[in-house]
Amino acid sequence: MIKLVRIDDRLVHGQVAFTWVSALGIDCLVVANEKVAQDEFLKMTMGLAKPPAAKLLILTIANAITWLNDPRGKNLKILVLVNSINDAFLLSEGVAEIQSINFGGIRTKDGSRLISKAIAVNEEDVITIHQMVAKGLELEIRQVPTDKKQLVENLI
Repeated sequence: MIKLVRIDDRLVHGQVAFTWVSALGIDCLVVANEKVAQDEFLKMTMGLAKPPAAKLLILTIANAITWLNDPRGKNLKILVLVNSINDAFLLSEGVAEIQSINFGGIRTKDGSRLISKAIAVNEEDVITIHQMVAKGLELEIRQVPTDKKQLVENLI
């Protein structure tokens, strides 16, 4: 069962590995990212950052969609991590179970603007956000589980 889908451009790091994993009782982290799935060094660093009790899968977006739709994973408590709004959109298109997406951290880049202290979006992101909202997805911002949810559509 997917407990959380989180957009965080750092993917696996301390805040995710310890705060979110323990708060949600996560036993499986799924990193869905094309670059990391092809890079042995990045895979190793993600493995070092994960909590010892959690399983870590690093998959391409297409393979993550296949794996997340496989009924054999339904007994796991899964935290899915992507590093972009577009990747979250692609996952939500392929995995019907995804009804909510947490925006955790997206650093500024050329052409982007801050909509919260840790979330920067560009115009392409805004278009994708509108598509996800129109699809009925809840898009919320929280750095840690105890933060109050802020709806993304109210901030863009």
